[in-house]
Amino acid sequence: MLGVSTHASEQEKLTLLAEGNELPLLNNRFRIDHEIDKITLLFFRRPGSPAVVLIRPDGSKLYAPHALNDDQLQWHDERGYDLIELRNPMPGPWQVVGQILPQSRIMVLGDISLEVDALPPLLFRGEIIKLTGRVLNDGEHVEVGHFQQVINLQVDFVSTNNNEFTNFGAGTEHVAYFKDDGRGFDERPGDAIFTGEFRLDFAPGQWRPEIALTTPLIQRKVVQEPVVVKEPPLTYELIKGENDADHELVFRLDPELVQPQSVLLQGRIFYPNNDEQVFSLPASALAERRLKISNYDRGRYEVEVEMFATNINGREFMAYLPKHEFVITQPIERLVESQATTPNSEADMQRANLALDEQDSLMTQEQSKGSQSLLENIQLVVLANLVILFIGAVLIRVFLLKKPLVPGANLLFWRKKQQGQLNASQVNLGKNGSKSDKSGEILNLSLSDD
Repeated sequence: MLGVSTHASEQEKLTLLAEGNELPLLNNRFRIDHEIDKITLLFFRRPGSPAVVLIRPDGSKLYAPHALNDDQLQWHDERGYDLIELRNPMPGPWQVVGQILPQSRIMVLGDISLEVDALPPLLFRGEIIKLTGRVLNDGEHVEVGHFQQVINLQVDFVSTNNNEFTNFGAGTEHVAYFKDDGRGFDERPGDAIFTGEFRLDFAPGQWRPEIALTTPLIQRKVVQEPVVVKEPPLTYELIKGENDADHELVFRLDPELVQPQSVLLQGRIFYPNNDEQVFSLPASALAERRLKISNYDRGRYEVEVEMFATNINGREFMAYLPKHEFVITQPIERLVESQATTPNSEADMQRANLALDEQDSLMTQEQSKGSQSLLENIQLVVLANLVILFIGAVLIRVFLLKKPLVPGANLLFWRKKQQGQLNASQVNLGKNGSKSDKSGEILNLSLSDD
């Protein structure tokens, strides 16, 4: 292929490069003009084959490892191509040796530039953005199928560090890498038109979009004007069902950011018992939509929402909104909880605080009643055990130890018993001829003469 002098006329350029900056290989030979100071060559070869070898007009050879010690040579060897930059190349016919692909063309990379569609000034968090970038070589559209192997497109959002926005000091968000491979939103592979999508899944605020085109030897960057990413134009209010009644999720749209009549909502509800429910809410002129949610009593509920709408600037958009969650912790009598992505007013905050205070009060009362009932049960158990111990002690004293129940009564009974036994003994002795005086101090136990 022939190189192009920077001083060559347009007619010469068209003559030498009849199909832009690329020509069919003629027996793997090409010529470099004597006025070329720097040339970048791109050779496509069979995937996995060794790097090509360049042969100078004087017959000397250039290999990829030569680039390590030669300041005039840069060589990037990939699996399916070689990207080579020559400075002050030897004029004359060159030759390339390698497993070059059939119908492959040698490309001379000139002034590579990048054109990118401008992003809209008003964006929403969770919005899906479609972006298209075009790669030009010396201002001409590149139409080489293998060129997509060489280029990557990276999309970044850089914080402007404006202290008036919540993303102050947030740094850089890497949101997407595009490939010219015909997948996803990319329409055709290898046409040097990069079309892709990405989601604005980061903090709201002011950001500066930066789209970078990168090749092993060439880098280009497009920096666009700052854009503002806002919270979604929708807030939530949850009305919890009384007893077994259904819950109700109220969506409120912001008419200052979105056209209510254009809004379509759809999504899924995840219940505490792992059930899922798909829902869809049609368009309406009203700025309020209501969604019924079955009451499965206690547990965690999650709601995923997709929005299809038109903003106040007339631009249609699609957004995946942040997931909304709420938890039912006890049977509900009458409780209203207000939750919003962005509170609408001070009254909404007060209503939410009152609902939370009422819930805390109910829980405190239940805990107090439970503690009082537990104390009464403990007292009854202790009293019953004391009664059982007392009755057991009485039975043991009376029946096993043969002792009277009252100690005083025990002494009187014992004395009377002893006195009765003594009198009975004296009577028996009298019958046997023994006698005793009335004093009771001398007892005659002698036997009679008979």
